[in-house]
Amino acid sequence: MNEWNRNQPQRRRPPVGGSNAANRQRQNGSSGNAHRNFERYLALAREATVNGDIVEAENFYQHADHYYRVARERAN
Repeated sequence: MNEWNRNQPQRRRPPVGGSNAANRQRQNGSSGNAHRNFERYLALAREATVNGDIVEAENFYQHADHYYRVARERAN
């Protein structure tokens, strides 16, 4: 850094991938089929219930509910 740039504020770059919904979906791995994700989380919730882990089961049921709503929204 030369002496002329020392007093200049650093410019911030936008995050890689932008901020639109499609990029967020790709980043968190949910860009696949919403119905498939719903089925996966539902199976994980049922397995956690059988194993007696109620808190983990509720977490998975909430994820399944989210993907159910996403799939319904895309169907309309």
